[in-house]
Amino acid sequence: MKFFNKEVQIALVAIAGIVVLFFGLQFLKGLSLYSNEDTYYVAFDDISGLSASSPVYAAGYKVGVVKDIIYNYNKTGEIIAVVGLDKNLRLPKGSTAEIESDMLGNIKVNLMLTGNPLEHLVVGDTIIGNKDAGMLGRAAAMIPTVEKMLPKLDSIMAGLNMLLYDKALLNSIHNVDQITSELMVTTRETNRLMAGLNRNVPGMMEKANKVLDNTDKLTEQLTAVDVASTMAKVDATLANVHDLTEKMNSDEGTFGLLMRDPELYNNLTATMRDADSLMIDLKQHPKRYVHFSVFGRKAK
Repeated sequence: MKFFNKEVQIALVAIAGIVVLFFGLQFLKGLSLYSNEDTYYVAFDDISGLSASSPVYAAGYKVGVVKDIIYNYNKTGEIIAVVGLDKNLRLPKGSTAEIESDMLGNIKVNLMLTGNPLEHLVVGDTIIGNKDAGMLGRAAAMIPTVEKMLPKLDSIMAGLNMLLYDKALLNSIHNVDQITSELMVTTRETNRLMAGLNRNVPGMMEKANKVLDNTDKLTEQLTAVDVASTMAKVDATLANVHDLTEKMNSDEGTFGLLMRDPELYNNLTATMRDADSLMIDLKQHPKRYVHFSVFGRKAK
């Protein structure tokens, strides 16, 4: 039992601690402690911070972990990531891998399972890898565009400042307040008018109904009129007027002779002239025609 002296015991404890520490570190890194993985290789041009123990996902589900990173000195610029994937996973031919980083800087590998599902990669095959910059990369790609927009934004801000300090704008805003208050007054008056109309509408409708009733009665009376008899009377009256007009235009009858006799017209005209002359002479020499005296004597 001298073999298990203090030195040996200390050495065994140290070895056990180293083994536990190694496997603990492997566990913390996400590496499997058992041989339940198939090894594949992913070729990248740029790993962008990818390291061992980075997780590998397929359709959002963790299927493995990056076991090691190897730089391919035989092919310049190519970096090989050794990944351990679940043995139950079957990779279709044509599948690719992408490096993706989130807002917190965590990096992972996403397997893009595409291609022919009937043909699968063999364990140990190499998968083509790409880089997806993620949200940070997209934001970085937008920086040049933002830089081009900055001068325009400065011009816009300067224009806005000039507009905000323009007295005309302030006056316009003041006028808008006044217009708003006037609109409120107009709205109140309109509401009052509508309320009055609503009160008067029943009476107006009653009067309208009465007018319609009277119209109906008038229509009934017009319908009851004997139109044929009335038209016959009108025709008879027109015939009489026609006969009278013909007689007036003819030489027969007294009225026709009076209207068509030029001698009568000339005699009437001469009589009117004589009467007119008589009236003028009467106005000028009234004493010739009227004799009047207070004492009853005749004027000499």
